[in-house]
Formats: sequence, structure tokens, C-alpha cells
Amino acid sequence: MHADGLALVGALGLAAIRAAGWDPRLVGGLTLGADPVAYAIALASVSTATPIHAFTVRKQAKAHGARNRIEGCFEPGARVVVVEDVITTGASALEAATVVREAGGLVAGVLAVVDREEGGREVLERAGSPVRALCRLQELLATTD
Repeated sequence: MHADGLALVGALGLAAIRAAGWDPRLVGGLTLGADPVAYAIALASVSTATPIHAFTVRKQAKAHGARNRIEGCFEPGARVVVVEDVITTGASALEAATVVREAGGLVAGVLAVVDREEGGREVLERAGSPVRALCRLQELLATTD
């Protein structure tokens, strides 16, 4: 959540989404890990011809109010990219994608900041979501040697 990190992740995330050709109206994922990623990408897109808005998926619905699992700019029929800070098992992104689909959203793909290369990418791809990551764990480890 460092300001410099948000600027970097927003710009790189937006570029990765555009390069993938996913063309979403929205980005978001399971709170809390996905929230800063989604907000950074939304902010980076604001000055473009096609801004991308953000949403968040609650871990469980509130017991009062609208009782929604999805909060923010979500609307049924919207094309979305599910975002994640780190993919390990893929469970968080898979849960977010499932909630989005159940609410009528169309999941174009999953974007992570880091793929820890522990099988999560494969789980998500088997479930029908293409995956992109800004970097892989091995790339990060190689830069520290």
C-alpha cells in the first residue's frame, strides 16, 4: 500500500490487462489482498479513453444492509478482471471469480502481482480463467542473488 508501489502496480497492471486484450469494465477481487491492486489499476486508467472501475468481494456477506458479497462499481453483465496480490493455491482468486460469475459478471481473466508458482495458476486455468502475473517468484529471487 506504499504510494510508489501503488503507482507502479497500477501502471503495470493496466498495461498487462490491455496487452492481454481482456477489455474489462471492472477490476476487483477478494478483500483484502486484491483491494489495493484493483484501486491502483482503476486510478491508472482514469485518464485513458476506457477507464476501468473497481469493486471488492467480501469474504462473507454482511448480516445487515444489502447483504451483498460484492461492493463497489460492480454490475451484472460487466466484463471483469479478477485481481490478486499473490497467487499461491489460487483459492482466493477462484472464490472471487465464482462470486462474480454467480452475480452475473463475465470473468475475462485473472491478474496477479506475483505468481508464487505453487500450482495456483494451473488451478485457475483449469477452472476456465486465463492468468497473467506481473512477475513470478523465481524472477524475484533471481534479482536478489
